[in-house]
Amino acid sequence: MSSMQRRSMTGYGAAIAETEDYRISVEIKAVNQRFLEIAPHMPRAFGAWEQDLREEIRARVARGKLDVFASIEDHSRKHYQVYVNEALACAYHAALKQVACAVGAPPRDDVPLIAGYDGVIEIREDADISPARTVFLDAVRQALDALDVMRLAEGAHIARDFAVRIERLEMQTAQMKEIAPQIVSDYRARLTELLAEFRDVVPDETRLVQEAALYADRVNTTEELVRLGSHFAQFRAILAEDAPVGRRLDFLLQEINRETNTIGAKVNNAAAQQLVVAMKNEVEKLREQVQNLE
Repeated sequence: MSSMQRRSMTGYGAAIAETEDYRISVEIKAVNQRFLEIAPHMPRAFGAWEQDLREEIRARVARGKLDVFASIEDHSRKHYQVYVNEALACAYHAALKQVACAVGAPPRDDVPLIAGYDGVIEIREDADISPARTVFLDAVRQALDALDVMRLAEGAHIARDFAVRIERLEMQTAQMKEIAPQIVSDYRARLTELLAEFRDVVPDETRLVQEAALYADRVNTTEELVRLGSHFAQFRAILAEDAPVGRRLDFLLQEINRETNTIGAKVNNAAAQQLVVAMKNEVEKLREQVQNLE
């Protein structure tokens, strides 16, 4: 099996990037999915950078669902602007004068009181964090690096498992080829024994040969076994390619499963049936594992 690095679709990566002004944390969780789906969970202020995030991920990941979580600690020097709602302040002032007049109270300096009323003075913070973009993208790249380490480790495990199971399937296919002649021989022996039970019937050797030949044709698995050998070679070749191959291998395993089922439907020899069951088990394990492969 090729030493080409393969990647799992599952993994986790986290990173923190910081400067004197900003500390940004990014976590990426990846799970299996047929296509690529990116789900950002970020502060509203990061909205302008979502496209940058998607481009970074697409350059590194081909398939899977990725949840991206980001948070920021802003230590930058803030700039504030103070706005006075003059119309509201004048309305409050007029109302207070009217109240004082109504109760016969002397006029007083109401400025501090009015300034404290809701809506009279509004303080706005300059929320521009555009300088944090490079910090954010740095954290994203580091998190993707960490994610890739985990995906490669899991992918290597999957590739090793593939190698073991494909070799096992090849051995089982070779055993099936060895058993094939015995299946016909056993059928002819059973047919002879059956006819022997009828003492008045003299077996027609020519007819026995014809029946055995017809049966041999019905249970002939040569084509299926040859195609399986071709599929195994193709499996190895695809796995060696320098590209995401999960979906192609999944399709190929469907073909391998179909050929195995056809063999199982043809043979009725106990040893052959046991081999078919063992082969189906290996194919099923491969189909489960390939769902995790990018």
